[in-house]
Amino acid sequence: MSRVFVNIGLSLDGYMAPEGMTLENWETPEHKNWGVKWGSLMGWILNQEYFRETHKFGPGGETGQINDMLRSTTERIGANIMGKRMFEQGERAWPEEAPFHKPVYVLTREKREPWVRPGGTTFSFINDGPERALELARDAAGSQDIRIAGGADVIQQYLALGVVEELEIALAPMLFAGGRRLFENLGEPGPQFRIDQVVHGPAATHLRYVRQ
Repeated sequence: MSRVFVNIGLSLDGYMAPEGMTLENWETPEHKNWGVKWGSLMGWILNQEYFRETHKFGPGGETGQINDMLRSTTERIGANIMGKRMFEQGERAWPEEAPFHKPVYVLTREKREPWVRPGGTTFSFINDGPERALELARDAAGSQDIRIAGGADVIQQYLALGVVEELEIALAPMLFAGGRRLFENLGEPGPQFRIDQVVHGPAATHLRYVRQ
């Protein structure tokens, strides 16, 4: 059966996105310096050979354990779930061939027909809540796994539902001091995880937790 997992970047003080990273400020990344902060948070991935290859950034890049981990994580995904805010930001930033190449289910109140992109990505807009999105994602993923992509509010919803079985976190050594926190709005008792893997890199420490 498909496993449900979270795969994200996180600042040292627990933020998924820096303050100022909103649609209103999208054309002005200098607002609260969010562009520089976001680049520092996710800069590790740009140096990986697998990422450069699959996103058509040209040859080169790092090989090794982190690159292999990125490949394994990407290739296990059969479907993705995200929130409206993440989708709207990506709609502006992603290339025509969106970087998923698998079905993406967007939690939203907006009524909208599926948005089909080149390369195998179809965005479907789900108005019936996180449980329905997960049901559709399971059907689409088949034997592969389901990634809860973000943002923080969507991840919190699935943590609260108790369906997240794994957390993969690239912890970057920087402090945002504001933004969107990952672990908020969780009731008691929260889900319990154990450490499964730690991979150290120069730009991030890669942590993998599995549900107890």
